[in-house]
Amino acid sequence: MIDQNLRIAGVIDESIVDGPGIRFVIFTQGCPHHCPGCHNPQTHDFAGGQEVKISRLLADVQADPLIGGVTLSGGEPFCQPKPLAELARVLRLGGKHIMTYTGYTWEQLLEMDDPDVLALLRQCDVLVDGPFVQEQRDLSLRFRGSRNQRLIDVPTSLEQGRVVTTTCAHL
Repeated sequence: MIDQNLRIAGVIDESIVDGPGIRFVIFTQGCPHHCPGCHNPQTHDFAGGQEVKISRLLADVQADPLIGGVTLSGGEPFCQPKPLAELARVLRLGGKHIMTYTGYTWEQLLEMDDPDVLALLRQCDVLVDGPFVQEQRDLSLRFRGSRNQRLIDVPTSLEQGRVVTTTCAHL
């Protein structure tokens, strides 16, 4: 593993609301979207939070046998794709499910034509895409805050060259 620094706002050691099963959640620091009504506005400042080695986060996840997956949230994870892709790669080798939240749409991520963004996408099982839109807020949605956001099955979408959504019900 290539140990890299990652700027984070914090973590949740065990969550059942940020994806299927019991998950370790990493809140990245820095976000360009500034969505009105954002759930994590303290993560917007790119100079905030703290830097940690991805090896430390990996050790924290591996120390808890109840963790079935890791959720990358924010801030905006795709502002730090290189260290997150490496962390997610090692976690997936260990059998962890990776779910990532982004304020970008799937289409915007692909248009970036950035190899690090694509590397992170390739390590994701599920992507929740799109900005939070307060006017479309819907508390009945599973793992999403607003109706415009999609739960995307990333491996299938990459394979088929089109967005394929999921309900995460099978997980």
